[in-house]
Amino acid sequence: MLAPNPDILPQRTKAAARLVTKSVAGKTRLDVFYQESAAKIRIPESYDGRMEAVLINTSGGLTGGDRIAWQIEAGENTNVTVTTQACERVYKSSGGHAEVNTVLKAAAHSTLHWLPQETILFDQGALRRTLDVELDASAEFIGLEAVLMGRKAMGEIVETGLFRDRWRIRKDGRLIHAEDVCLSGDLKALVAKSPVLGGNQAFATLVYCGPRAEALLPKLRAFLDGHSAGVSHWNGKLVIRLVAPEGYDLRKILMPAISLLRNGQPAPKVWNL
Repeated sequence: MLAPNPDILPQRTKAAARLVTKSVAGKTRLDVFYQESAAKIRIPESYDGRMEAVLINTSGGLTGGDRIAWQIEAGENTNVTVTTQACERVYKSSGGHAEVNTVLKAAAHSTLHWLPQETILFDQGALRRTLDVELDASAEFIGLEAVLMGRKAMGEIVETGLFRDRWRIRKDGRLIHAEDVCLSGDLKALVAKSPVLGGNQAFATLVYCGPRAEALLPKLRAFLDGHSAGVSHWNGKLVIRLVAPEGYDLRKILMPAISLLRNGQPAPKVWNL
C-alpha cells in the first residue's frame, strides 16, 4: 500500500448556485437558474402559483476548506420558499473552516421565506456562515437558522469546535437587523453556561419582516409561553429565539411557529420526509 503524499491536498468543495424568479401571468416562474459543483437546486412541481426551491449539497456535508455560496432573488410580485433537502452536517475539520455565504433579495411586493433545515455541528467541526438580506419596503420575509450541537439521540457530544454566524438584513438599503454569534473553543463548557444554552443542544433564530408583525406578536407570545423561547417586535420586525434539549424538541416548537408566521401554511414538505 502506498503511503499518503503530504503534498497532495484533500479534495474540497467549492460550489455556488443562484435562483431568480419572475412573475408570469400572476405565477412565480424561473428567470435565472445557475448551479455549479456540489450546489444544486431542485424545484418541485407547484399548482398554486408559488414556488418552493430545495437546496442540495451533493458533497454530503461540510468540512474544513469547503465553500458554498447561495444566492436567491425573489422578483417583483413573486412568492418563493427556499429550504434544504436535509440537515446540513458540519464534520470534524482537519484544517481550516467550512464557509457558507447566502445572499437573499426580495423585490417589490414579493414574498421570500428562507427556511433551511437544521445545521448539525459535530465534534471538532468548524463553520463560518453569513446571511445577507436585501428587502424592498413592500416585501415580506421570513428567515430561519437552526443549529444542533450534535444529536442527543445518537449520544453525540460536541467537545470543541467553531461556529460563527453573521446576519445583516436591510430594508430599502437601511440596516434593520444585525447580529453576530461566535461559539469557539471548549464548546461543551460554553453551551452549559446559563447565558449561552444552559445545557441545551439545539437553538434557532426566526425573523419575520412584513406588514403582519405587530398582529403576530401576541399570537406568538401565547404560543411560546412555557417554552424556552422569546419574541420581540420593533418597527415591522419580529425576532424569535428558541432553545431546546435536542433537535426533536426544537422541531416541535419550530414547525407550528413557522406555520403561524406563514398564515397557516405549513413548513416546507421536505421537513416531513
